[in-house]
Amino acid sequence: MTTSVEDSRVLDDPAWLALHGEHARFAQINGLAARYHSEVAPFHALGDPADPQAWQDLDAFVPPGQPVMLAGLGSRPGPGWEVERSIAGVQLVDVSLRAEPDPSLVVLTAADVPEILDLIARTQPGPFLRRTVELGTYLGIRDEGRLIAMAGERLHPPGWTEISAVCTDAAYRGRGLATRLIRAVAAGIRARGETPFLHTGAANVTAIRLYEQLGFHLRRTVDFTAYRRT
Repeated sequence: MTTSVEDSRVLDDPAWLALHGEHARFAQINGLAARYHSEVAPFHALGDPADPQAWQDLDAFVPPGQPVMLAGLGSRPGPGWEVERSIAGVQLVDVSLRAEPDPSLVVLTAADVPEILDLIARTQPGPFLRRTVELGTYLGIRDEGRLIAMAGERLHPPGWTEISAVCTDAAYRGRGLATRLIRAVAAGIRARGETPFLHTGAANVTAIRLYEQLGFHLRRTVDFTAYRRT
């Protein structure tokens, strides 16, 4: 690996850095506010959350009365904004994961999106939109042609790539499918000289335990908060 936990300060605001770097082609920028295209991902970011101008710039992206999701601000709204809801999460980084390719996995493409969205709806791993599959490599496992498990790459700040959408059909859990997928996605990330990281809900103790057993280390807690214009 070419990055380390000590080099991880970019993970304090991975969406902002990804939107100004590897994911610039998916970005909409307005001054100190940025977001992914609405069909790619629901994430927004601020260049300086302490600057009231950043929140004014964000306002241009948000239809009246609609909430906007921001991560890692500690549920501190800017002037003219209020918290609608907040979910506690955690951010973990790879420190000793055994990454390995798995030729039996299938690469998922835009043609697989209907099946992907169906699996996402049944397993609820987090937000996934029609064009999220374009953010990076997504791998899947099929049984008799049916998509039963998947994982892939999402946020891409410098030197790091987020593993996301890790999910398995309820009928196939307990077979190590998520582990195979995480290790294979990580192998692709490592091949680029980057380090995997991921997010999950703080209440999802089963997932956190699995990630730590695989070699991820808890870097920080992080809130996922929906803000609304007052």
